[in-house]
Amino acid sequence: MSWQAQLPSGVSFFERGWLSSNNVLLFDPDHAILVDTGYCSHAIQTAKLVRAILGVRPLDEIVNTHLHSDHCGGNAYLQSIYPHARTSIPPGNYDAVTHWDPEVLSYTPTGQECPQFVVQRSLQTGDCFAAAGLEWRVYASPGHDPHSIILFCHTEGILISADALWERGFGVVFPEIEGISAFDEVESTIDLIESLKPRVVLPGHGPAFSDVSNAISYSRTRLDGFRNNPLKHAIYASKVLLKFKLLELQAVDINHICAWAIGCSYFHALHSYFPQQPIMDWILEMCDSLVESGAATRVDNLLMNR
Repeated sequence: MSWQAQLPSGVSFFERGWLSSNNVLLFDPDHAILVDTGYCSHAIQTAKLVRAILGVRPLDEIVNTHLHSDHCGGNAYLQSIYPHARTSIPPGNYDAVTHWDPEVLSYTPTGQECPQFVVQRSLQTGDCFAAAGLEWRVYASPGHDPHSIILFCHTEGILISADALWERGFGVVFPEIEGISAFDEVESTIDLIESLKPRVVLPGHGPAFSDVSNAISYSRTRLDGFRNNPLKHAIYASKVLLKFKLLELQAVDINHICAWAIGCSYFHALHSYFPQQPIMDWILEMCDSLVESGAATRVDNLLMNR
């Protein structure tokens, strides 16, 4: 049985590739809400997925679990085709969106794209809203992003977990890149999810899953590994950022991607964990590590996604 068949009527889960986050469409006769909009280069595809369900009905609201580019990069395009849709975001970044500060919003430090969009509402912890004939409650889920939220339907046990919990782990702990301790926040969020006892999890990346206890156990082990060896997390974060760019470009000259990385402040912050190596040598080593792990291939100077 497919995951869609196990979800209530009015809840559609769109599993995407890793360049775009997954999307969840919540709709009933009165309202249609899209949770997260994917990366900007996939915005047209996101709109087609929404239209395949809604038809000529309008989208009434966009809800972002957090403002990383792979979760809100499609906002601007969807706002252009659904001009009356309200956009709601987590607290903490409202001013940065209103005055459009790509540095604060992480797009400049990561070297990622996100077209400017507008926002109408800030979602607060404890807020509830109705969609798909169900009540959804907002919970703060700091760690991966200090302002991230998760959405939970208590009656159905459905958790929209964003990057707080995947079937195999969780997202890069971005505050740690900036020198801000956040592993404790990751643990607190995992504790929160465990206390909610979800029946099914619709994650920000990867497939939906119901073996929540195994996912939590795996995440706790992974978190302990990062705590005990912060260099491990720095390597993981570096490879994720490089892989994300490779997912976007598909194929790129090795010198070009190294130059791109040197222009991103996050790579300089991550390189500070490895001061014994020149930054160019270290970035090349991270690219080689992607090849060794099977996440990329290289022919001469051409680095290709795999």
